[in-house]
Amino acid sequence: MHNSRDLTAALTQEMQQSMSPADVIRYLKDGNQRFLSDEPVERNLLEQVKNTADGQYPMAVILGCIDSRVPTEIVFDKGVGDIFSVRIAGNFVNTDILGSLEFATAIAGSKVIVVLGHTQCGAVKGACDHVEMGNLTSTLANLAPAIYRVDHTEYEPRSSANGDYVNAVTHANIELTARNIINRSQVIRDLVAEGKVVVIGALHRVETGAVEFLDDTEINQDTL
Repeated sequence: MHNSRDLTAALTQEMQQSMSPADVIRYLKDGNQRFLSDEPVERNLLEQVKNTADGQYPMAVILGCIDSRVPTEIVFDKGVGDIFSVRIAGNFVNTDILGSLEFATAIAGSKVIVVLGHTQCGAVKGACDHVEMGNLTSTLANLAPAIYRVDHTEYEPRSSANGDYVNAVTHANIELTARNIINRSQVIRDLVAEGKVVVIGALHRVETGAVEFLDDTEINQDTL
């Protein structure tokens, strides 16, 4: 399946169902490589709009940050109808987001959930600095578990001024969010256990545009 798909065509249900989670991850990696090489697929986006008007069959759902430097479809070189995109500052999950992820996988058939964190994340930096401002206070509180997860004895200062500390919290947040998706959703946990869905973390480097996928083996095997 991997080498035979017409990348210019809008996804159909048959095309989506023929993909495995491994196929989808490879498509995402290949798309990022095309983005980095400045060789995107030439798509007729308006044609894809017409072809997806009666239904959608995305291959993956990306849970990313609202950061303007991480436009999901662009960095993965995907077209209309290829991926679901959930974006929130700090790429964490709550009940509403979990419901969206359940819809994307159990109802709409997506095969992969990607938790996409990124370097130089303002939400992570704000959490590291314990920023409090209006409703943002509550938003950043969702990143507190990642801060507690990091071994503070290894970092000084423990603030956004320390790039290594910010990176450690960013990685911890990606991993914890991926685990939370599985632990807090029986629907997704069952799909993972059946091998129908994979939850994987990834890091987007805003300095280069590269996306680095993290090892998902332990996270997904913990459901078995």
